[in-house]
Amino acid sequence: MGRVNRIRAAVFAAALAGLSAGASAAAVPQPVAKLIEAPGSPFLTIGAFDLKAMGYVVEEYVISGTASAYKLTGEATRDGAWAAAPTDTAPYATRIVVIRPADPKRFNGSAIVEWLNVTGGLDAGPDWTYSHREMLRSGMAYVGVSAQKVGVEGGGGMGGAGLPLKKANPARYGTLSHPGDLYSFDMFSQAGAAVKDGKVLGPLKAKHVIATGESQSAVFMTTYVDAIDPLAKVYDGFYIHSRFGGAPPPESASMRGGQNGRPGPSSVLMRPHLRVPVMTLISETDLIGSGLSGFWAAEQPDNDKLRIWEMPGTSHVDNYMFFVGGHDDGAQPIDKIAGYWKPTDALFGAKMAKPINSAPQHHYVAQAALAGLEAWVRTGKAPAKAPRMTTEAAAVAGQAPKLVLDANGNTKGGIRTPWVDAPTAKLSGSGNTGGPYGFLVGSTQPFDAATLTKLYPGGKADYLKAFDASLTSAVKGGFILPADAPEIRALAAAGWPGA
Repeated sequence: MGRVNRIRAAVFAAALAGLSAGASAAAVPQPVAKLIEAPGSPFLTIGAFDLKAMGYVVEEYVISGTASAYKLTGEATRDGAWAAAPTDTAPYATRIVVIRPADPKRFNGSAIVEWLNVTGGLDAGPDWTYSHREMLRSGMAYVGVSAQKVGVEGGGGMGGAGLPLKKANPARYGTLSHPGDLYSFDMFSQAGAAVKDGKVLGPLKAKHVIATGESQSAVFMTTYVDAIDPLAKVYDGFYIHSRFGGAPPPESASMRGGQNGRPGPSSVLMRPHLRVPVMTLISETDLIGSGLSGFWAAEQPDNDKLRIWEMPGTSHVDNYMFFVGGHDDGAQPIDKIAGYWKPTDALFGAKMAKPINSAPQHHYVAQAALAGLEAWVRTGKAPAKAPRMTTEAAAVAGQAPKLVLDANGNTKGGIRTPWVDAPTAKLSGSGNTGGPYGFLVGSTQPFDAATLTKLYPGGKADYLKAFDASLTSAVKGGFILPADAPEIRALAAAGWPGA
């Protein structure tokens, strides 16, 4: 080849490389972002506390553009090594809620982007509820994304007809338009791209953008990590909270699969060779399934990009989600917070067969899990590995295993916390009924006086001694944050039966 031809070949190769790089950079289009300046507040439960007084700004944007649907180019294999390609496109307009530090100096550089949950027929932010205390005190920003059609247009939910945005406030949200959940994955990518580009964080510039999703959203997030993330490459880490065993192919867009003739496997692993860190947090309900596909069939070893934490004595949703989190600004008197924690069998007008799970560890371990992932993304240092809950195989192959219980009726193994190591009740992720959510709320069965005396002959002093030993161990292991330990000790003292 002559010199001129070599030069032409080099120029052509460089042009191709530039086109390729441009195509990669443009794989996720930047949406148009418009601040909602109308009076009023976002339709999203973010707590009864005053975020402005806590140094945070709450804003809401409409983001709009054209989103792609995706389809697997091969089989939906159990190992999660899925390959996908974009198919149809559709215009969309959805909303995001931004909660950010008012003072840029307080911002730690990390933005948490939650795929809002629509199980109840309306947008909800369970990861905000469980972990807002850690986000606020650490200086993170939070963004809730209305990713699914039910939250915007309607379509019902477990609790009834639901309350989508366009019905809740037609004047505020009437211009929104969701083309369907086939497009949710790309809409979520574009929301992350808008956060990363700084369009929706005011004066803040995010260094790290972390995706989160709980329950139904965690199932879709599993699909996102396995099929969409290798193409989109938007998020710097993923927090998959309370997923079950399966995940739908992206062309199914159904939590349980089967829609559009493309069912997904009943158990799906995180793909091999993950691009970025993934933290998975699992309750007892999630592990066994409680009528859904249990995570037990999707368990896999930790690796350099994956951590799986399992919490004995916890349920899919609990007292913190329903009664505590909305009041918990970190400044409530301990006796008041302890009152919110007390076991109850009443939920949304329904009476449960047993008091729902009132174990605080789900909230506190969730905060440690999110903080551990954020530090992993920021520093490269992975959180601690955790033992898994102890199970024994079912007598019939393919059925969920049984949890192995200790002498007090609490599950062995997993992340050890004071509520199972120094218990005052049997805490379970299953065994309850009542209303539409009964199978998800677990149960609390307080010990009688004789059992408490047997466990703690010296009464409250013996209890607090055992409780503190377990708490110290959990903090040392990295499964409870040091910042939460004083509050936990005070709650234990206030919550001793008969106090």
